[in-house]
Amino acid sequence: MAWPRVRLVVTADDFGYCPRRDEGIVEAFLAGAVTSVSLLVNGATAESAADLARRHQIPTGLHANLSEGRPVGPARHGASSLLSPEGFFLGKMGFREAVAAKDVALSQVREELEAQLSRFQELLGRKPTHVDGHQHVHVLPGVCQVFAEALQAHGVRFTRLPLERGLGDCTWLEAPARAFACAVERDARAAVGPFSRSGLRWTDAFVGLSTCGRHMSAHRVSGALARALEGTPTGHSLTAELMAHPGYPSVPPAGGCGEGPDAFSCSWERLHELRVLTEPTLQARLAQDGVQLCALHDLESKRPGEATLETFLESSQP
Repeated sequence: MAWPRVRLVVTADDFGYCPRRDEGIVEAFLAGAVTSVSLLVNGATAESAADLARRHQIPTGLHANLSEGRPVGPARHGASSLLSPEGFFLGKMGFREAVAAKDVALSQVREELEAQLSRFQELLGRKPTHVDGHQHVHVLPGVCQVFAEALQAHGVRFTRLPLERGLGDCTWLEAPARAFACAVERDARAAVGPFSRSGLRWTDAFVGLSTCGRHMSAHRVSGALARALEGTPTGHSLTAELMAHPGYPSVPPAGGCGEGPDAFSCSWERLHELRVLTEPTLQARLAQDGVQLCALHDLESKRPGEATLETFLESSQP
C-alpha cells in the first residue's frame, strides 16, 4: 500500500477545562476524529480528565498555561511577575504585553513550567507525550528558551510549532484574529532556534490558526493541508498537526482555570468544531486527499519519502 501524503495528528486542546468540554473531546477521540489531547493541569476538571485519559488510553500532553487562571507553582503563595494583584495570570494579551515590556521574570516562568510538569506526572503517572502552550505562550520571546530547556530537562521530545502556511491569504479571518495569528507565526519562527538546540521535535506542518471555531470546515482543513503540501516533491509526504478546540460549550460557573469559563469556552463554536471533526464529510475528504490520522508516538521515526522540516520552513518563507 502507498504511503499517505500526510500523516496527521489531530490534537484537542484544553482538556481538563470543564466537564462538558472534556465530554466532547473524549467523544471525538472515541470516534477516531481526535488522536491526541493537551491537558490543562490548572483546569477545573484536570483530575477527572486524567482519569478519562487513563481509562480510554488517550495520548495526552501538557497544555502549559501561563495566561489564564491561577498558577500551580510557587507563584500561588505570593507576589509574582506572572500574576495580577488578584492572583490570576495576566490574560492572553496581558501576558504578551508583559513579556514584550520585559516585566516577566523568566525564572518565575521556569518555576511555573516545572510545577505544571510535576503536576502532570502526579495526575497521569508518566511524562507528557508532548508539551504545547495555551494561547501559544510557549513561542513568545524569552519564554521559548525557558520552555525548551525545561522540556529537555524532563525528557519531553515533542512540542508544537504554530507556523501555518498561507495565513495571509485567509480572507475569512477577521482583522484581529489575523493579526494575532500572524504575531504567533512570527514568534514561532524565532522559536525554531531554541527548540532545535534543545533537541525538540514537531510536525513538519501545522494547521489550526485559520480553522479555529466558526472557521472550521472540511473544505478549509483540506485547503490548509494542501497549502502545506505545496512544493513537496512528488512521492514525498509530510507530518502535520491540526489544532482543535472541540467540546460541548461550558455552562458557568462550571469550568475554567480558577476564574470560571471564558467566552471562548462557552461559545457555540466549540460544538461546531466537534461536529465538523466527527461528521463523515471531513473524514471522507481527508481519506480522498491521502491523509492518514495518527498519534505523535507514531511519528517517532520518519518513513521513506517524508519531507524534512528544513524543506518545509524554507518553502514557507513569507
